[in-house]
Amino acid sequence: MTTFTWTIPTLERELSDGFVYTAHWRCTATDGEFSATSYGTAGFSQDPEADSFVPYDQLTEEQVLQWVWADGVDKDATEAAL
Repeated sequence: MTTFTWTIPTLERELSDGFVYTAHWRCTATDGEFSATSYGTAGFSQDPEADSFVPYDQLTEEQVLQWVWADGVDKDATEAAL
């Protein structure tokens, strides 16, 4: 059985306000002793003044992964490719 692990190893942000403008994501598929990985980036242009703005120090990995998938990274297609 293949398991998939999604992570956000790096975030790029503005130091002045904590706005995250790029997330580097990684998906690793593991099946027994075999594994494969896909890596990419997603960019954001959220308004730091908007009600939905979440500063860097308050983000969770799950929130950022939701942004990555909403930005156009097809979770199902990525996992199927691996």
